[in-house]
Amino acid sequence: MPAPATATRAFRSDSKRNRDAVVDALLALFHEGNMAPSSAEIAERAGLSARSLFRYFADVDDLCRAAIERQLGLTRPLLAIPVAVDAPVRARVDALVTQRTRLFETNGPVATVSRLRAPFQPLIADELTRGRAHLRRQIKDLFAPELRAMGSARASATLAAADVLCSFESYRLLRDDQSLSRARAAATLTVALVALITSEGQ
Repeated sequence: MPAPATATRAFRSDSKRNRDAVVDALLALFHEGNMAPSSAEIAERAGLSARSLFRYFADVDDLCRAAIERQLGLTRPLLAIPVAVDAPVRARVDALVTQRTRLFETNGPVATVSRLRAPFQPLIADELTRGRAHLRRQIKDLFAPELRAMGSARASATLAAADVLCSFESYRLLRDDQSLSRARAAATLTVALVALITSEGQ
């Protein structure tokens, strides 16, 4: 018979493994396009009984939060934009568009779910607000020389427009509503950003 400490460690290991399996199952369903899977569907994918599902999570909202946090952790390395601020504008735009398309393609299903649930879950709403603020700061820092050269009103308007152009929502409009390929969507964003930031847009 195992010692109490050994049994406790084994129980914790099993609990973590099952919890991870449930989160993985939900993320897989999201990526397959099922944005609101039932607890039975999640449990079946995880290889657990539906009754046991909520031994590991308080409710579906708690499970969704865990899944969103997991996905955000996985995609955090994609937030880097490897280009110098003194690089030519086109090089910086290319680097920004490459980062955003990669991030949004990878994070798409979970980003959609987080936006659907944010109005009802303050923790998800807060995370979404922080994420948007970070992406906006990236644009402000990346094009700081050009923004400083503008008047304050124009700089503010340019930053706001660039932020919208480079948002997840805009990208999904290009991909879904306009049925553009990933390459065509990226090319469209590139043309628009270069025109907005350089003298071509003045």
